[in-house]
Amino acid sequence: MSEARTGIFWDAVEGRAPMPRAAQTLGFEFVDADPELGTIDVAFTATEAFTNPMGEVLGAFLAAMLYDTVGPALLATLGPGEFQSTLDLQVSFLRPARVGRLRGTGRVLRRDGDIAFLAGELRSADEELVATATATARVISIR
Repeated sequence: MSEARTGIFWDAVEGRAPMPRAAQTLGFEFVDADPELGTIDVAFTATEAFTNPMGEVLGAFLAAMLYDTVGPALLATLGPGEFQSTLDLQVSFLRPARVGRLRGTGRVLRRDGDIAFLAGELRSADEELVATATATARVISIR
């Protein structure tokens, strides 16, 4: 039997602690993660409340979804007493997104000490690439 993962991230996705309110707002859904590879699959539910008058999801919500993709990619690799602090996030919007399910994939590209370089993609329900992001984060102690 494998040992249960613990920590802020794992406690939330495994139901031992409440999901953060921002993640709830975005309709965050944990799909899968491979901490050894530093990869994660998540999903979000874009609602009408996220749209502009053209019916497209605002870029700020897409950026927040990517933020909640790349950060958890790193969080899934951390121990119980660690968290991450995002230092920067760059987002490229490639095509309009509509209301519905959006799938995020994230990965830790490289980690040097307490600094990690991250990347993520956001895809529509029909697998169209909607937006991409890169980020830099610092691993911090929460003790």
